[in-house]
Amino acid sequence: MKHIAAYMLLATGGNASPSAEDVKALLATVSIEADDERLNTLIAELAGKDLNTLIAEGSAKLASVPSGGAASSAAPAAAGAAPAAAAAEEKKEEKVEDKEESDDDMGFGLFD
Repeated sequence: MKHIAAYMLLATGGNASPSAEDVKALLATVSIEADDERLNTLIAELAGKDLNTLIAEGSAKLASVPSGGAASSAAPAAAGAAPAAAAAEEKKEEKVEDKEESDDDMGFGLFD
């Protein structure tokens, strides 16, 4: 994933066809060592292809993948899982409160 992210960052930055050396140099700036085998495979697979076209094709494929969610949660509710649903909702509310508290402290007081 780090190789793909670096490749995409370079392509977005204006390098239409980043080389393996370009990706290695970018990863080295954040002290990440590239895996030569995976990087060479990535470069070979993307050679001569437009990144924006690949992203559009991938998005179209993901749109056809069923995401589940509503259909799978309807069955337990029909089976009398009301107490479990109430408990799950209570846990969800607790998690939201924890997140809000941690957001208040984010970044403040680090450099005091």
